[in-house]
Amino acid sequence: MDQISKKIKMITQKLKELKNKFYHHEIDGYLVPKNDEYFSEFAQNDKLKTITGFNGSFGLAIILKKKNFLFVDGRYVEQAKIQVGKRFKILEIPKKLPHQILSPKLNLGFDPMVFTSKSLNYFFRNKIKLTPITKTIVKSDILKDHKSKNFYSLNSKVVGETVNSKIRRLIQILKKDGSDHILISAPENVAWLLNIRGSDNPFSPIPNCRIILNTRGKISFFSDIKKLSNILYKKGFSKISFFKENQIENFLRKLNAKKFIIDKNSCSILFENLISSKFEVSKIGDPLYLMKSIKNKVEINKTIKCHVNDGVAVTKFLYWIKKNQDKKISEIDAEKKLESLRKQNKNYLFPSFNTISATGKNGSIIHYRASNKTCREIKPNDIYLCDSGGQYTYGTTDVTRTISFKEQPKNIKDTFTRVLKGHIAVATANISKQKTGSNIDKLARKYLKKVKKDFSHGTGHGVGFFLNVHEGPQAISKRNNIKLREGMILSNEPGFYLRGKYGIRIENLVYIKKERKTLVFKNLTLAPIDISLVNFKLLSSQEKKYLINYHFEVYSKISKFLSLSEKKWLIKSI
Repeated sequence: MDQISKKIKMITQKLKELKNKFYHHEIDGYLVPKNDEYFSEFAQNDKLKTITGFNGSFGLAIILKKKNFLFVDGRYVEQAKIQVGKRFKILEIPKKLPHQILSPKLNLGFDPMVFTSKSLNYFFRNKIKLTPITKTIVKSDILKDHKSKNFYSLNSKVVGETVNSKIRRLIQILKKDGSDHILISAPENVAWLLNIRGSDNPFSPIPNCRIILNTRGKISFFSDIKKLSNILYKKGFSKISFFKENQIENFLRKLNAKKFIIDKNSCSILFENLISSKFEVSKIGDPLYLMKSIKNKVEINKTIKCHVNDGVAVTKFLYWIKKNQDKKISEIDAEKKLESLRKQNKNYLFPSFNTISATGKNGSIIHYRASNKTCREIKPNDIYLCDSGGQYTYGTTDVTRTISFKEQPKNIKDTFTRVLKGHIAVATANISKQKTGSNIDKLARKYLKKVKKDFSHGTGHGVGFFLNVHEGPQAISKRNNIKLREGMILSNEPGFYLRGKYGIRIENLVYIKKERKTLVFKNLTLAPIDISLVNFKLLSSQEKKYLINYHFEVYSKISKFLSLSEKKWLIKSI
């Protein structure tokens, strides 16, 4: 039996085992989300993959006695169809939501540790009976190649602010709100506040932990105690008490408090119900999302440096793949080559997400992942899309380039150029005027929409500082109305995808800077854009000038790290 057949048999067996438990729990179905109990995007404990075979970063499975549904957003529709086969009906969020298609007579079981009240309300609108089941009835296949290590501290010289300074700022917000305690349930927020990192996620330096902070500055820290040896005796951690992960419920029951701040995005419904039954709950939510989204000068400068090193690796990769088209290169070969080039930098640690190395029709799968089953040889006639990123000791990167090896048909060049025009429109936006990501998102789609084309993902996501590559609250998307501020980092990545044919995406990371009292985007990413795919007749003089200036910046900042042949190629390519 081959690997694919074994996988299908295993998933079928797990579905059967789950459905056999329905009678005992008196339920008609069960909910399986993508996230784990820490609501991490890249969780080791991936029950959704275990029960469906789908490995995208967002999804919800609803397993009924005779039917199975998988809800994903527009990024993952094609991928889900390939990975889960006919075992599940695939539905796209937000075009279809569970409460719109399920019978209100159903009683669905769920794990209250992996859902928030916010997520349950979004999916079900209180129209369907939901029964919490605290006992785990779906066991996941933990990533066997990922080893979780001890937590560690970052020097304030690296992050630009001390722990005590951050805590003082947070306490001021608590006092202004009239709250005396906050549960920080998002591990990335704990990591930022306490200047610590870990390795509990495969693509983010996240330490799985939660803390409770009061207005006196006392911190109760809940995690796997075995991972704490490196930070237990660090200076600045004297007001912290450490507890095991499973002690938090008992701690909350005994706690003397009045008003709590919780995070609607990562506070499980189990913890929220426990807290709201004893204390008043604030309406403001966790302030740390906004606090950490605004990078200080040290973080910005280190991120700029990080992108120089990353740009060198990406540019060397583009040179290599362009110059070796006479050889057989597969999507996986290309992915490995890019990773090897990043590894040449001593400060590189690991990818910031699964690399998307996609040629031809695979490029139309927005979050494609090359595997032995799907991997294609990169043919000269196809266009090739590579979306990748790295975690460095002083920053996080994310870059997409779409490249061509031969002259492409006019329709492809025109579409690429319209994507580029949208990319430039975002890069040159007057943020002081546009104010929010939802307004800027319209600029990215403008030129595609003129020819009735669009893309089914946001234009940009927030990015952390040596944390998550996808990190809010800011984003450039249709529904994000968070005010954009100086110091925020986002991606700028419009695209277009023709099903079964090709994919196009151009992505740079940008940060927001104030120039002459106006907020503007400044490029972080330094890698050439393939001008062989550009129809210059569709570009305005301003857009042509932007492209020239961008490529001049790329050359001036990274050329000294390139070989002579790479330099010559880069000059000719821009």
